[in-house]
Amino acid sequence: MAGERGAAIDIDRVTKVFPIDGRRAVQALTEITLPIRPGEFVSVVGPSGCGKSTLMLMTAGLLAPTTGMIHVAGRALTAPLTDVGIVFQDDLLLEFRSALDNVLLQGRIRRLDMRDVRARAAELLEQLDVAQAADRYPRQLSGGMRQRVSLARALVHGPSVLLMDEPFGALDALTRLQVRADLERLWLSERQTVLFITHSIEEAVGLSDRVVVMSPSPGRIVREMTIDLTRPRPLALGEAPELEEHVQAIYGLFEEMGVLHGKSAGVRGARSAR
Repeated sequence: MAGERGAAIDIDRVTKVFPIDGRRAVQALTEITLPIRPGEFVSVVGPSGCGKSTLMLMTAGLLAPTTGMIHVAGRALTAPLTDVGIVFQDDLLLEFRSALDNVLLQGRIRRLDMRDVRARAAELLEQLDVAQAADRYPRQLSGGMRQRVSLARALVHGPSVLLMDEPFGALDALTRLQVRADLERLWLSERQTVLFITHSIEEAVGLSDRVVVMSPSPGRIVREMTIDLTRPRPLALGEAPELEEHVQAIYGLFEEMGVLHGKSAGVRGARSAR
């Protein structure tokens, strides 16, 4: 299996245009340049439709840039990235396989030594507090348990890059906080390079070394914020005034861009909707 240290990602002047028909096209992204250091946790926040998920799919090699280039571990990305774990909002578990078998499937597809994969799967399920559910089928699991199993599946082969697209978006508020803490704990022990796509400003600030703020479509980077604060981070960001300051600064940017209208109505409304 791959090592436990992250790979550098270099996104260089990348654009993405989707053709609609012979005469029309939609520009999703405008010249995105984003170098990510090995082992860095970077979150991307922005309004719906700004191209966040498109950026992640291009970083996975599942979508080709229109212009520009992406390098991972120093190599130009010209095909799907293999040294990667991906977690989507939908857990995508196979309903006819147990939780453990869903995790082990990653090793079988990759033709890895299954003794190692099985040991690693057991370790991850224990760390994510779902070991007791290893023999249950997805329909027998709560939403939070399903997403923990999905995270174990993404990590079981020891990827150097972890890509996450709104992975906690379908969870209730309390479960979302706990799974966020689980993810941070795992990342602190293994240090994959993480590109994390989210609508939640609090989630981005709570997890990240750096938060990238994107504009409405066509998406471009308007600000990068370094979150150089002690880990592990508190579940309630209000316990750390420095984190709350970053949250408020990002809300302020969205107000300036017209994504939110009025500080009291916009910021508080955005929070209460989560």
